[in-house]
Amino acid sequence: MAENRTPDTVGAGSRPDRSELAALAAREQPARLSGCDLQGLDLSRLDFSDWTFERCNLQHAQLKGAILERTSWTSCSAAFADMTAADLTEAKLTSCDLNNAGLRGAKLTAASFIGCKLTGATLTETRSLDTCFRDTLLVYAKLRGMSFRGMHLEGVDFSQADLGDCDFRDAILAGVSLREASLKGARFQGADLRGADLGGLRLGDAAAFKGATISREQAGQLLREFGLNVR
Repeated sequence: MAENRTPDTVGAGSRPDRSELAALAAREQPARLSGCDLQGLDLSRLDFSDWTFERCNLQHAQLKGAILERTSWTSCSAAFADMTAADLTEAKLTSCDLNNAGLRGAKLTAASFIGCKLTGATLTETRSLDTCFRDTLLVYAKLRGMSFRGMHLEGVDFSQADLGDCDFRDAILAGVSLREASLKGARFQGADLRGADLGGLRLGDAAAFKGATISREQAGQLLREFGLNVR
């Protein structure tokens, strides 16, 4: 991106259509959308690199294969948006609603999700190297096979999420909930789980935690949940 360029701004209350946004994207200059209504629009495969989205409504929008590299999102609503195979490399999403969004196959390398809602979202087959999740809801989310290896996860709620085959090796889980999550095939070797909520785990999940660090209190809790008497 060239330096010292003032972005085009599309103001609050406007509803640009695909052709208008495609024309802006063709200028190869980042745009700033503030308070725009993009609900239900088909924006698939457009290049929005370096764009800024503030308080925009993208519910049910189609962003399949869209280029969203280095984009900035603040207080946007993108519930049920289809972002399949979108490129969100180095994107920054803050306080956004992505409940039930589809991000299957998306590139999330070095992307950050801060204070976001991703309840019921699908993030399978993503590329997630150095992705950051903090103070984010991933309740009931589909994350099968996702890599969190070596990440520092803080304030993330994975309650009842599908974490099957996920890689948490060497990760730090601080204030993270794994309550009643599906953990079949997940790996936690070297992970620090002392700040995690492990409630609702099943005996069959125990093997996933081989080599992980938990507190004595957590160990007692797990043994009680597995039906063993701790004296």
